[in-house]
Amino acid sequence: MKGILGRKIGMTQVFDQDGKLTPVTVVEVTPNVVTQIKTKANDGYDAIQLGFDTKREKLATKASAGITAKANTTPKRFFKEIRGVNVEDYTLGEEITADIFARGEVVDVTGTSKGKGFQGVIKRHGQHRGPMGHGSHYHRRPGSMGTMRPMRVFKGKKLPGHMGVNTVTIQNLEIVAVDVENNVILVKGNIPGPKKGLVIIKSAVKKPNKVNERPELISWVTEETPVEALETVETEAPLENAEAQVETTEEEK
Repeated sequence: MKGILGRKIGMTQVFDQDGKLTPVTVVEVTPNVVTQIKTKANDGYDAIQLGFDTKREKLATKASAGITAKANTTPKRFFKEIRGVNVEDYTLGEEITADIFARGEVVDVTGTSKGKGFQGVIKRHGQHRGPMGHGSHYHRRPGSMGTMRPMRVFKGKKLPGHMGVNTVTIQNLEIVAVDVENNVILVKGNIPGPKKGLVIIKSAVKKPNKVNERPELISWVTEETPVEALETVETEAPLENAEAQVETTEEEK
């Protein structure tokens, strides 16, 4: 098991060498820092705590500032634990970058879903509405509250209420590309959360250590024309045209 914290940037599309288009989500993963290492002997379980996104010292609490000071790093905005890791492979204060994952690797992505506010049962639970005409007074209401005898509403009844802002995990997503220079990971498909939202990328629980064969992406970078060549085209060509025009005018005279 391994993982890294990142920030969802948005969605785009890429093409591979086979000409296939793939929609991807861009996740910015600036280097994470191992701020704590927990072991079974001391804490009852094995885990590492990762710190992500540097913030100013005066905004950090004393507890978080003490944790980051032991790891010899700057105060962090987010802290998350990754369980089930081999703690012997990590050291306190170590930086984890995007190259922890490879192209074609299968992962699980966890994020906080978008908030929708207070919604009715049709949007929140996907229920059907009633007839909209012919004297019907039942349109978008939740319907029956249950049987008569308990004289109460059972727990779990689907009713209107707050929708969204839930921790959601999408499993078995594929990593399309890893850009270590720009600290970016491209994940196939969509992931939960709004833009600039915190996400956690971890090894897949159902398909651990699975890596799919995936062709490399097409690069659209082309060789630029040298600056010297551009200068000669802009300066010398007009002069030659000017001399030709002067010769033609003299012949006409």
